[in-house]
Amino acid sequence: MPVKKKSKAAAAKKSLAKKSPVRKTGSIVQKHHIPAEPADVYMAILDAETHTAFTGAPATCNARVGGAFTAHDEYISGVIVQLKPGARIVQEWQTTEFPKGYGPSILDLSFKKAKGGTELIMKQTKVPASQVKRYNQGWQEFYWKPLKEYFEGRK
Repeated sequence: MPVKKKSKAAAAKKSLAKKSPVRKTGSIVQKHHIPAEPADVYMAILDAETHTAFTGAPATCNARVGGAFTAHDEYISGVIVQLKPGARIVQEWQTTEFPKGYGPSILDLSFKKAKGGTELIMKQTKVPASQVKRYNQGWQEFYWKPLKEYFEGRK
């Protein structure tokens, strides 16, 4: 009985699968009430001057699809993937602490009118699993709390 030979493509695919480690990722989902209009919250994220003001750390942003951004003195960087003015921002997002071999996470922010301000819904996927807990806390401490305080101080 003849022995069936594997195709070169199948052998290469099997070899590649053995060499490519599985990179475990996780997700973060948060919902926050921000005391400002959706358009103002949207712009606070994209406008470098406002972003710097509410976080207290240098930020840059080329606020267009394909535009690059940095935050927290270049600790965070990425590219804008999608914009829906006043309603949604999608970014490829990473920090200088992402483990080697991990690509960017996907950050999806949506802004909806709510009583007394904006309901901000944040979904971040493809976060290195080892960092999910830390970034979940970091978003609250370094972004949403200061953003709320920034807008409360402007009333």
